[in-house]
Amino acid sequence: MQALYELDMTNHKVGDVISTSLSTSNLSEELKDFSQRIVSEIYPIRDTLDEIIEEHAPEWPVDQISSIDKNLIRIALWEFAIFCETPLKVAINESIELAKEYGSDSSPRFINGVLGSLASKENEIKTTINMRISPI
Repeated sequence: MQALYELDMTNHKVGDVISTSLSTSNLSEELKDFSQRIVSEIYPIRDTLDEIIEEHAPEWPVDQISSIDKNLIRIALWEFAIFCETPLKVAINESIELAKEYGSDSSPRFINGVLGSLASKENEIKTTINMRISPI
């Protein structure tokens, strides 16, 4: 989440951000690999993820969502709609817990609401994402 936040806020190169983030972390090699995968797979499709958020949760304009909250939503969306190895409820709960730690006081409730809206359309979202990011 921190690397995606940095990429939103700066013009740093993706590879540099990933390298710096991972070199300063105390994560196991397995978690470093997973973190690298999250950033390298979400960053190129973040506009697509934001479009999905706007289409399926229009009451929350993406350009008005804080970068921290937006990235937590993107990660959860990636986990349940693309990665497909994280159960939906786990992805939502992880995002809420991270929001409690890194977001504002209203972030956990807000993220729960947005992800709840997205979760109710899980199959439709998976189809839409696959159509938009899969090569023809």
